[in-house]
Amino acid sequence: MMTQILAIDQGTTSTRSILFSQDLRPITQAQEEFAQHFPNSGWVEHDPADLWRTTLSTARAVLARTDLAKVAAIGITNQRETTLLWDRETGAPIANAIVWQDRRSADICAALKQAGHEPMVNARTGLLLDPYFSGTKIKWLLDTIPDARAKAEAGKLAFGTVDTYLIWHLTGGRVHATDATNAARTLIYNIKTGAWDPEICALLGIPMSLLPQVKDSAAEFGSTDPAIFGRAIPIRGVAGDQQAATVGQACFQPGMMKSTYGTGCFALLNTGSDMVLSKNRLLTTIAYQLNGTPTYALEGSIFVAGAAVQWLRDGLKIIATAAQTQGLADQADSGQDVVLVPAFTGFGAPYWRPECRGAIYGVTRSTGAPELAKAALESVGYQTRDLLEAMRADWGKMAEGVLRVDGGMVASDWAMQFLADILGAPVDRPVVTETTALGAAYLAGLQSGLCPEPARFAETWVRERRFAPAMAADIRAAKYARWGRAVAATLSV
Repeated sequence: MMTQILAIDQGTTSTRSILFSQDLRPITQAQEEFAQHFPNSGWVEHDPADLWRTTLSTARAVLARTDLAKVAAIGITNQRETTLLWDRETGAPIANAIVWQDRRSADICAALKQAGHEPMVNARTGLLLDPYFSGTKIKWLLDTIPDARAKAEAGKLAFGTVDTYLIWHLTGGRVHATDATNAARTLIYNIKTGAWDPEICALLGIPMSLLPQVKDSAAEFGSTDPAIFGRAIPIRGVAGDQQAATVGQACFQPGMMKSTYGTGCFALLNTGSDMVLSKNRLLTTIAYQLNGTPTYALEGSIFVAGAAVQWLRDGLKIIATAAQTQGLADQADSGQDVVLVPAFTGFGAPYWRPECRGAIYGVTRSTGAPELAKAALESVGYQTRDLLEAMRADWGKMAEGVLRVDGGMVASDWAMQFLADILGAPVDRPVVTETTALGAAYLAGLQSGLCPEPARFAETWVRERRFAPAMAADIRAAKYARWGRAVAATLSV
């Protein structure tokens, strides 16, 4: 009996493979980090060979611990917007992958805005003209890499986000496809019509022959080359990481919301069949697409969440592990109101200022590691509240309810309690916090007939702990006002 599902979770700093049982319990997993490359200020790249190598090594490690005949399908979830171009004949990339955090196409975006194109792009894609998205990254590659545009126009190159790149290689180059959630993050996919947009592609000079076929999130994406894992395994679920987490958190009802805390922070609010165009510079996106029908969401994207803790560890070297921030935050001098605005790679929602850089306010002679650790953890809560305030303003149907959280950073009780305190709302942490991989596994299991329909799957979601707000309302207001002043000062520089 085929009763197991392999989830491949290809993230920004590591790749993880998790084997799930039919009832979606993790059986075994493997994880491997890979290098980040920063060739210029504001540039972030990955070596595509690292993405493929870590995918293979972690998947093979997991599959070696089970009976291969039991594996029914593969689900893939991935860092979104990260952009690759490769040769259709050889499969070789023409350059490093340009990561979602990369800001090199800021000038392209600025020129398009100045020319008045943003309203049209926003109405069709739900996105803003920002270097975050794939479209202007593709244009930069075609304009910059020698012979790239000529090869693209001759149909010799393929574009893909990371899911597409992995599908291509897993299937031995037989399948060039993506799902609607990843397509929705490219800046060239019309989320209203459900198709690549010819006018936007022409605006960016992108030949449509570059583009993959777009499928549902639960669909047939081909089977792996038998030589890779020892037998052909069908790929049946694909979703961008934040949408996969939305599925894994069982946020299937309009008004439900989740927030994922990894390198960045991403909050998604399910708006059902309503394609809500934000008046507060949030993004409109596809939460998931099943049976040809998209479910829409409002999304707020924060570029730096866990990355602020990584900065404490790798940049300032004041901690050895992320877990140390909790103890340091407890030791912080309560008389110091240090505020960290972590715009290391620009500001995301709701500000969208790619040129902005980070700042620290309230530093005194006695400020040290405890105060900086506390400020880093608090910055995540403040930024999340910024997103929720914008969502409330955009969608009147938004419930004053619970925020479901997941991702590596939610292991910090300190950070989650502060989040509940500054939001003034309960925060629920599930038993399975790796909901991104869980969502990918569920989609593959749904397509395979192993997993139930969404409503029944939602009944299996289990809370591990609820963090209830305990901060006095006046203190909450004062702290959030101080954050607002710090942001305003940072934006003014």
